[in-house]
Amino acid sequence: MAEILVLDDVFDATVLVGKILTRKGHTVHTFTEEDAALEFVKAHPVDLAILDIKLQKMSGIEVLGLMKQACPTMHAIMLTGYPTVETAREAMQLGADEYCVKPIDKDELEDKVEKVLKGKK
Repeated sequence: MAEILVLDDVFDATVLVGKILTRKGHTVHTFTEEDAALEFVKAHPVDLAILDIKLQKMSGIEVLGLMKQACPTMHAIMLTGYPTVETAREAMQLGADEYCVKPIDKDELEDKVEKVLKGKK
């Protein structure tokens, strides 16, 4: 299965996503701080990053760009409670594969993760 990183400034959101994807057999690494998540990606290959767009220090879009520099083959799904066409376009230009709107729907998340991971093979 896949190595998945989850970054959200809301701890409960990382726990929720982690539980959903761990049950599917994935190895999930959860973070609430951008710096720790970026350091992890620099040291460990990640198949998929699930990133919230609204974070504490920088945006999820900025984090995505930095993670893609460290791990160009990594796939990404962006999470947001505030969807806009502009944000979606920017995320896709930086290499996001999918976009999920909060609150997180378990079935939608599972489907999008499966779709993104199958697309990489």
